[in-house]
Amino acid sequence: MSEAKTDPRILRTRKLIMDAFIALSGKKEFKDITVKDITTEAMINRATFYYHFEDIYDLLEKVLSEVLLINLDCKLYESNELNEDVIRSIFQAVTDFQLSLSNRCHRGYEDIIARIIRDQLEVIFYKLLVKQHGEKANQDLRVTAIMLSWGLYGASVEWRRSGGDVSPEEYIQGVIPYVLGGVQ
Repeated sequence: MSEAKTDPRILRTRKLIMDAFIALSGKKEFKDITVKDITTEAMINRATFYYHFEDIYDLLEKVLSEVLLINLDCKLYESNELNEDVIRSIFQAVTDFQLSLSNRCHRGYEDIIARIIRDQLEVIFYKLLVKQHGEKANQDLRVTAIMLSWGLYGASVEWRRSGGDVSPEEYIQGVIPYVLGGVQ
């Protein structure tokens, strides 16, 4: 059986809407952006917007997820094991993502951003752990992936709060042996 392909026009329109939103978010805070602003910028009608997205919050979530996935370059992690380089690379991608958002999505949306980051990291860590350890300890690996995703996200928030005096790589370097080898 062949997979059903999405019509290229649908993909182009969806990208057009997302690009319009990104362009607007560089000029206005999220709370000030309306569906009308987006439809005007994208040169589409409201019905087209609502065909692709439930509302502006759905659009925000989809845009953030896509941008994060681009930053994370998931294909890179699919071919690797969980090691120092991968953790460093993921941490760098998350901090880069957060810095890119600092001028676009202000207070009030941190919970959405945090959830998106943690969810994407959980998927990546789980895939890496399954690849390394097999499916035998499914629930344990899932919980480990959750802990790693929340921990890495928390460390990235602390790095940002500390003013980023050191590079993300320097900030995380001393912690990696404990993460990979345990605390004992």
